[in-house]
Amino acid sequence: MVSPRGPPRARPMDMATPGPLLPPYGVVVGVLLRLVFYLVAVLYRDDNKIKKQDMPAVCDLHCCKDVPIRNGLIGQKPPSINPERLKDFGEEDYLNGDVKTWEMKIVSRNEELLREALSCIPQPSSRASLASCTKLIRFEDISAAAFKIQCGVQKTPCMYSRLSKQYGMDIYLKKEFLQYTGSVKERGVLYLLMSLPQEQQRKGVIVAADSNFSMAVAHHACELRIPAFVIVPTSTAPARVRTCREHGAMVISYGTTAKDAQLHARRLAQENGYLYLEEEDSAVYLSGLGTVGLEVYEQVPKLDAVIFPAGGHCGLLAGSAAALKHLNPHISVIGVESESFPVLQQSLKAGHPTDDQACNNHHFYGDVSGVCFGSNSLQLTGKLVDKVVAVREEDILISMLRLLEYERATIDAEGAIGLAAVVAGKLPELKGKRVAVVICSGNMELHLLQQCIARALTLDNRVCRFSLVVSDCPGDMSKLLEILAREEARVLDIRQERTFVTSELFTVQVICTVETRDKLHTAQLRNALLERYPTTAWTER
Repeated sequence: MVSPRGPPRARPMDMATPGPLLPPYGVVVGVLLRLVFYLVAVLYRDDNKIKKQDMPAVCDLHCCKDVPIRNGLIGQKPPSINPERLKDFGEEDYLNGDVKTWEMKIVSRNEELLREALSCIPQPSSRASLASCTKLIRFEDISAAAFKIQCGVQKTPCMYSRLSKQYGMDIYLKKEFLQYTGSVKERGVLYLLMSLPQEQQRKGVIVAADSNFSMAVAHHACELRIPAFVIVPTSTAPARVRTCREHGAMVISYGTTAKDAQLHARRLAQENGYLYLEEEDSAVYLSGLGTVGLEVYEQVPKLDAVIFPAGGHCGLLAGSAAALKHLNPHISVIGVESESFPVLQQSLKAGHPTDDQACNNHHFYGDVSGVCFGSNSLQLTGKLVDKVVAVREEDILISMLRLLEYERATIDAEGAIGLAAVVAGKLPELKGKRVAVVICSGNMELHLLQQCIARALTLDNRVCRFSLVVSDCPGDMSKLLEILAREEARVLDIRQERTFVTSELFTVQVICTVETRDKLHTAQLRNALLERYPTTAWTER
């Protein structure tokens, strides 16, 4: 019998239930993240490789002001060169295995100008001198020099001086004597040495001079790991010889005169391939010195005049004038030289450098008394400098005294000669104006310094001497001392002469040296002594 519900349906076959067709969501996300991290790491590594190959170190692009960077050594001073092994100085010593150098490209016209300046440096096959480079410098040359030497020299302060009230003008002193060797010559020397070809730097340089120039060469050549030789006469002061050796140069004493030393240095340069350096007016050297003008203009706003030392070596005056006149043609540029050696004025009047042999090797005046060393600086001076004045030796000595008293600075004649024009009243047109005075050097020998200060005090009416005759009786000497005490004069020395006198018997001649405040005080003391002792004889200076 058939069921009314119809025929029975077939039972479905037992089949295994299939699993999911895709992996879990967490696994997919993990794989994708790993892939992203891997790609980022690969791209970052490739980008670092490209930067290291194409870009110099950051310290090369932005000069670190606090840490010196020289010859690729960052943050440390290169080891000094032992003078005894300079003759064996080779390429392996120069590289030293760990020195890296970077090439920097100046993206401006300065690159072309700097290349022109470098072309003035003679090759080893040419004469070892810089005299052939007579190109007049431009502002761009000085800018390139300032960029290149900014890590090697100090940016010295240009500070307002307390002397301003005494002389009726705003005086700002550019203290170039604070350079490492105590002289502005470092600027030109450093740029000159840095511009030398690498092959010449490996061979070395030689200089024959007892001057600030030679000390600057000794110091910066050692800093740049360039072998340096300094030839000096046997009469050179031992302190100078010791200083050059401490800077790292090989110092050789030869001959009795500067000419003998120069001939010996030229002979050594020709035989060994050294570059003979002397202070000439090459464009590279003048550009380095001209950076002083850039700094003065930057440090003193609304400047009216700048006073520089002049004389035979007028590279500082010429180079700085080129910078100042480009920045502001209304700034007066004034040079100062000595009346004893008016080399620059004579050269400007004659139209060519003059050779005055009488002014050579003067220990007091230093480089200011040298001969005019080139037509390049002379031409710049005649074109850009507004005025050249001459001062007396007495004015220079008083200027040295003023700097010692008011600025606590020990300055030599070359550094003080600019201020001497203000002290002597040679520039009355600057009254009430803002004036910068460049103090370029402070290398004074101790024995000479003592003589200069003693002489300056006498010229400034601060130390005076007189002689008088008193009776050789008890109490007369005390009366003289009472007068000196009443007039507030400080007794420095007092002597009695009883034998070699032409006065009456039982009298004594008293020779006394005293210190006073100023000229007015000296006049008051003189009147008081003449009133009590009419025969008082005042020793004239």
